[in-house]
Amino acid sequence: AVKITPAHDFNDFAVARRTGLPAIRILDDQAAIDLRDNHAFLSGLAPTAELEETLTLHGLDRFEARERVVARMTSLGLLAGFSEHRHVVPHGDRSRVPVEPHLTDQWFVDAARLAGPALEAVRDGRTGFHPRNWETTYFRWLENIEPWCISRQLWWGHRIPVWYGPDGTAFAAADEAEASAQARAHYGGETALRQDEDVLDTWFSSALWPFSTLGWPDRTPELDRYYPTAVLVTAFDIIFFWVARMMMAGLHFQTDEKGAGIVPFYDVYVHAIVRDGKGQKMSKSLGNILDPIDLIDQYGADAVRFTLASMATLGRDIRLSEKRIEGNRNFVTKLWNAARLVDLSTSGEVSGFDPGVARHPVNRWMISRIERLREEVDASLAQYRFDEAARALYATVWGNYCDWYLEFAKDLLESGDDLDGAETRAALAWSLDRLLLLLHPFIPFVSEELWRLRRQEDSAFAGSLILARWPTPCVSSDGSAGDVEEIEELIAVIENVRTLRSELGVPPSARLELLVVEQGGEASSRLRQYLPMLKRLARVGSLRAVHAIPGAAASATIGRVTIGLPLAGLVDVPKERSRLERRLQEIETEIRRLDSRLQNESFMERAPSEVIEETRSRAEAGRRERDEVVASLTRLAALEEEE
Repeated sequence: AVKITPAHDFNDFAVARRTGLPAIRILDDQAAIDLRDNHAFLSGLAPTAELEETLTLHGLDRFEARERVVARMTSLGLLAGFSEHRHVVPHGDRSRVPVEPHLTDQWFVDAARLAGPALEAVRDGRTGFHPRNWETTYFRWLENIEPWCISRQLWWGHRIPVWYGPDGTAFAAADEAEASAQARAHYGGETALRQDEDVLDTWFSSALWPFSTLGWPDRTPELDRYYPTAVLVTAFDIIFFWVARMMMAGLHFQTDEKGAGIVPFYDVYVHAIVRDGKGQKMSKSLGNILDPIDLIDQYGADAVRFTLASMATLGRDIRLSEKRIEGNRNFVTKLWNAARLVDLSTSGEVSGFDPGVARHPVNRWMISRIERLREEVDASLAQYRFDEAARALYATVWGNYCDWYLEFAKDLLESGDDLDGAETRAALAWSLDRLLLLLHPFIPFVSEELWRLRRQEDSAFAGSLILARWPTPCVSSDGSAGDVEEIEELIAVIENVRTLRSELGVPPSARLELLVVEQGGEASSRLRQYLPMLKRLARVGSLRAVHAIPGAAASATIGRVTIGLPLAGLVDVPKERSRLERRLQEIETEIRRLDSRLQNESFMERAPSEVIEETRSRAEAGRRERDEVVASLTRLAALEEEE
């Protein structure tokens, strides 16, 4: 024998429907026992002492009634015993008390009929998910959909559009006037009606959002223009609650001239969940929440926005830390300082500049880099890869424009060549404007302010950046391949000279001679035209072409060119070797300690995942530094042998 309560348990309700058992309510709306005058409960029962004893439970709270039942069965000797059993019990999110299923009259939608078109719209590609794996979740929910209960017993919301006559007859209508007309036809005269007190499920109202906000059910100009929309941005946890239901409602209520349903949006971008720096879900109880308002107050809205965009990798959660936001605040500050420097150097000289006819290789290189950036940003945004677009912007703005182009431009502006100077001023301003346009979706406030400041004195450029046209192709991104290769080579030479000086402990004040191995006379001539830049940025004193790197010189090969730095008398080899060997010993000790933790089964089983990940990262960083130190020791050894 099994106790079964179909009116108060989901599984029991399913059993009752399969077997034809009646569903008898024995709890009222307050979860108190409801037995007296309960015709369904009393039906077929004879008036006995046992029944009277049972009826004394009427009106008791469920918890007290359970204790009474146990006590009663114990006193009658019917209870063999009981044991504790842990199982899932739903609790109210506000009251924090157990929720009892309760059989009530509700309104339902035949969701299976609506689900079919919504499934087909995604299967045939009319609407797509980004990333695609969330389509599986969408399909699973819709393929197993149950009738949708759309009535709620709440104070606020859209009232159920149903009115009742005095005998309980229901009239569903768009408004009360239509319901009254139905009632007159039914009763043969005017009849007082009562509207259902329930309201629609929040998600039912939300399902109507794409078109109800545009004037529906009227056919408005706004509806014709803005439905369907391009993209819906949402989280994965409401794909069924909101996305699927908007699809069902949109395809049912919005049709074309042939009667075919129209999807409410073409793309669904499913964003990640933001976690803390250690990978834990943000929670008030854990105290690890980063309040966006506090972050904006401290770092600025653009830094917070750019950080979230740069970390929005498809299909992965975001580990948000203040250090990342702080780093991007520095990026925004770098942009601001660069823009103000350009304004001081150019006075906004961008009018009429044609990037396609730039003559100097440095300017052509920067123009080409920006055109390549535009292509990368366009491609990334088309695929909703905001992280890739943000990273490309960061690398070009900070790495190419600020770190190198502005430095190269200083020499061109001070060279005394009027043509180079005029072209560079125009190219600097044009490049900055192009970058501000591409950056605007990611850092809207600072880019808008810089755009305004640059145009205060020139009415020809009046207007807001947000209203400016998105950049279109202006030059071929590979049309200056030779210039790009030449300037990239120059950058690599400067970086390698700096690295050699740093690794070998060359005094900052020392002006070294740059040796360039000849290759048909091309290598030295290519670099010699940039000698002012090499002198200032690499701190070399002169450039000399040689057939081979002599002894007592550090060397490096960069693509098609080999360079050397004569170091005789500049480096205390024994002292530098001793310093590097000590550092190498420290690094190897730390790596062994970290690897020992990672090989410890107890640590791997008990440590939080974020701690394990941090340990792995530190071990990898140690190995990278070890490789760098070993390379420096190898260079020192070669230098010592040559001496």
